[in-house]
Parts: sequence; C-alpha cells; structure tokens
Amino acid sequence: MQSRVWGWPGALVALGAGIAVVPACGSSARSGEDRDAGADAGSSGSSSSSSGGSSSSSSSGASSGTGPADASGGGSSDAADAAGDTGRAAAADAATAAKDATMGGTCLGAPLLATLGKTGVMGGLSTSTDSTASAAPFDIRYEYISGGLFDGTSPCASCATGCTSSGHTCANSAGQGGCAWWGCFQYDMDPPGDFVRGFDTTAAGASEIPMFTYYEILQTALAAFSGFQEGQAEATQAATSMPLMTRYFADWRFLLQQIGQSRAILHIEPDFWGYAEQAGASPTALPASVASADPTDCGSMPETIAGMGKCMIAMARKYAPNAIVGLHASAWASNVDVALNTDASLDVAGEANKVATFLAAAGESDADVVIVEASDRDAGYYQSTGRNTWWDATNATLPDFHQDFAWVKALTEALGKPALYWQLPVGNANQNNTTNHWQDNRVDYFFGHTGELAAAHVVGMAFGAGAGDQTTPDTDGDNLVSKMNAYASAPAQPFCP
Repeated sequence: MQSRVWGWPGALVALGAGIAVVPACGSSARSGEDRDAGADAGSSGSSSSSSGGSSSSSSSGASSGTGPADASGGGSSDAADAAGDTGRAAAADAATAAKDATMGGTCLGAPLLATLGKTGVMGGLSTSTDSTASAAPFDIRYEYISGGLFDGTSPCASCATGCTSSGHTCANSAGQGGCAWWGCFQYDMDPPGDFVRGFDTTAAGASEIPMFTYYEILQTALAAFSGFQEGQAEATQAATSMPLMTRYFADWRFLLQQIGQSRAILHIEPDFWGYAEQAGASPTALPASVASADPTDCGSMPETIAGMGKCMIAMARKYAPNAIVGLHASAWASNVDVALNTDASLDVAGEANKVATFLAAAGESDADVVIVEASDRDAGYYQSTGRNTWWDATNATLPDFHQDFAWVKALTEALGKPALYWQLPVGNANQNNTTNHWQDNRVDYFFGHTGELAAAHVVGMAFGAGAGDQTTPDTDGDNLVSKMNAYASAPAQPFCP
C-alpha cells in the first residue's frame, strides 16, 4: 500500500511516489465581492478566492470576537418575468408540501441521527492529519472533491496512462505537480478513485462518517470558458453547456460508485444554488443541460436547474443508497446576507423562507439534510483586511449567533429537513492573528451552546478552514480537539428534550 497523508484543499498531499497539488476551494465568495482570479502560489500551494467588498465593513479593532459588523447584501438578481412568477409559486407549493410532510417542524434531526446511531449534535472536522482527527472522538470527517474534471466524456481508466485534466497529464512521471482531477489525487498506479475509497475507509476505521463536499462546477467552468467569473454564470453559462454537464454528471456518477454501499454524507455544490437563486426567480425557470447531458440517469428530468438538483439526488439514491445527501443553503442567496446583517428590523425568517422555497424546488425536498455555513475564513483574518465578520457571543449586538440560528431554524422548518453546519472557522482567542493562527469564536460558542443548535434542528457542526493560510485543526493549539473531547465526555444531551 502506498503511503498517504490526507490533506485539505490547497495542501500538498503526499501520495506514494508522487506529490499531487489539491486545488483549494470552498471560499464561499459572495456575489458582488472582490475575488482573486487565480491560484495563490504561497508556501502551502493553495489557491483561494479572496472575499471582500460589498459585504465588508471597517474593522472595529475588536479582538474578543464581540464587535459589531455592518449590514451587507448580495448582488442584484434578474427581475422575475411572468414565467418566473409562475415558477416561484410552484416552488412555494413544493416547500409547503415538504414542511407539511414532516413532524410538524419539531425535532427534525432525530430520525436522521437515529440512522447514524447518534442521539445528540455531532462534531466533525476537515481532513487535517490523521493524528489530529484521531485525538478526539469526532463524528464526521470531511473532504473536498474539487479541482476540475477529466478531459473527455468519461472518467479515466488509468491515472498513469492516457489521462489528462485541462490538458495536463495525470501521470506522476510528468513532474507537473499533480493532476487537477480528484480521481487521480493519488499514486498514479492505483486505480482512479482510490483517493475517495481510501478516505472513506480511513474515516470509517476511525468511527467517523466520511463527508464529501462536491465543488466541481466552478473549477470545471474556469477551465472550460475563457474569462469565466465565479457567480451567477455558474448557473446561467456553465450549467447550460451540454459538453460540460456531460462530463459533470459522469464525474458525479463515478464519485457515487466509489462510495457504493458505504455510509457517507454528500454535500452538493456550495455557493452554486445561492448564485442560481440570484440569477432567477425559480430553478424551474432556469435552463440547464440535464436530460440531454445524461440521458441514462437524468432522461426523465426537466432541462432546468431544478432538474439538475433532482437528478443529482436521484443518482445518489441509485449508486450510493446509504449516503445522506443535501444541497447547500447560502445565507446571502436572497440578496441579503443574513449572517452579517445589523438591521434589527430585518425579517430573518422571511429571508430564510425565500431560500427554502428555491431549494425545495431545486431538489432539496428529496434530500436528507441541508448544509449551511457561518464564514469561509476566520474573523481575525478578515479583521486584518479591514472587514468585520465577528458574531457577538453575548448576542447583544448584531450580527450575532442568535440571528444566524434563527435563520437556520426558519430554513429547516420550511424545508422539513435538519441542517448541518460545515466548514466552521477554527480560530480561537489564543491565536495571535498571523498566518494559520487567526482568532475566531465559533468553536467555543458552538460547543458551549449545543442546545441552541438542536433547537434550530442542527444535527452536526463540522469545523475546518475554507481557504489557505487560515487556522486549521492542526494549527489551532488543540482547541478544537480539547473541546470535542470535553463535549464527548460530558453527560449526553438528548437532541430532543
């Protein structure tokens, strides 16, 4: 067996005889914000999208994590026409039906937790190192599936021979720094997909549930279209391209086949659904190449963004029947960034219902869980750039934790699905606000208020950096590990009172 050191996005991953560079991802840059156009060639080998601009505010100078932040909003969406209004009404009906089919909006996460043998809010982390992941009884360990797709219309049969991604060979012997396609993030003599199979086995062996964040449409579009920009074009341009979507669905199928009968959590396309919502009134009215791109699995699905989401979930049921699957919900999708809102008059539940209406029609009604996040980078990092993204831990000044939990609670109850927080910042007050050592207060607050999470129908909290140079579970001074150990050793707190 080849040696393997699991890395996180942007890290160098040692894979037997070769070194593969795993492109960074998951920056969650909001529509209308400034972003880096290309890869960051820093010491970690990472690539990141820098979020700035429209939802930023000047730093208050606070280091305690309780300073206020300015209100923010997303980019403007297209005006809805008559067809969009019809689609919105249909989506609203779907969301209502989903909610009515649940337990009356109470304790939505209990059935899902029961299938996993859990009774309380789960704790998780990103890939990190095996030693960190094994230092506490984490419930979830997640990995990105990102970087781009194979060239051609089907997955490669060999990484060492005849396999290219964006025109570059995936053979280790080429010395090109690795392959962009996740199927060959490994020693090239191992069969394609071993990266996922190995991670699946490693996590399961440590009694962790492996979680895969599928974040491919942006990376593939960046390689496919000259001048392509992150944002609404992911839905209006990339998802409408039949050649691109043919490869995309083939890659999704290949990932699911690697998981097979194993237990896993599948997280579909962070940011994408938020950008799609900003691009149109309803996913049923937004065109996409679905049945034409994958007649085998999607032949009965409409050629819309709604058809895309529904087909991806249906494929998961077919090829990975024991997996838990969900779309990503962005707090900024409704063009108001609720996570950073400072306006006490904002109808938080109303904004959540807008997102729920869109996601329900996009396939979330068929899912098991909805994935949410807090921030893509540590608050201390953003503070160093002049932005204030702190949440007030006293819940006296907006933005605060109670506001975000209220948004999640309204979202989950509208969808009839529990939520899982993902990619939560790992920074803590003991860090010195330098590279890889930034401050934040999410770890401490979340572990100290799991009852509030349960009340918002949150079944899990998974921590990890969303970009290079942020605090990670390996660089946080063992704060995350110590909090998880303390949480696991305390008397069990039932998810439902």
